[in-house]
Amino acid sequence: MEAFTKLSARAAPLNMINIDTDIIIPKQFLKTVKRTGLGVSAFYNLRYDDQGAENPDFILNKPEYKGAEILITGENFGCGSSREHAPWAILDMGIRCIISSSFADIFFNNSFKNGILPIELPQKQVDALMKEVSDNPDAIIEVDLKKQTITRGNKFSYSFNVDPFRKRCLLGGLDDIGLTMQKNNVISEFEKNRNTDKPWI
Repeated sequence: MEAFTKLSARAAPLNMINIDTDIIIPKQFLKTVKRTGLGVSAFYNLRYDDQGAENPDFILNKPEYKGAEILITGENFGCGSSREHAPWAILDMGIRCIISSSFADIFFNNSFKNGILPIELPQKQVDALMKEVSDNPDAIIEVDLKKQTITRGNKFSYSFNVDPFRKRCLLGGLDDIGLTMQKNNVISEFEKNRNTDKPWI
């Protein structure tokens, strides 16, 4: 998993509430178990028309927001069914940070495990960020995980909370497998001793 330390990038304002996982990645794209290749289908029903052409009115299709790495969105993001494909799709389209006033629990947890930083802010701050990037599409927002701050030059600075364990994992690029591999010496020693002590296993 790619580490997350500091991100300086453009942000896109997706001003919708209750964006569920079926909106993020519709059910017909859940056949794969690969984490890559889903980005093109993220937000499919919003992003494309019935003929498969890009919908020019969808915010992430607008030229000024294409390539944005930060998504600012409405409350209860990631609600609905539990599907890990949702953060996979978002990450594969290049988004590393999502800012909202609230997230669905399972999506929130899955995001950390896949290298995405979900940030909860008070609604007033989310609204202010939404307005800032709507009025200034070229604005560069800096998200500093070590300092736990979101800044835009000298215009504003917001602080955010993050669980210390999740912060350590993101900073170190550690998913569940990476965390386990940190104990590789202990695991190897256990296996060695078990083979000696209990050769019948």
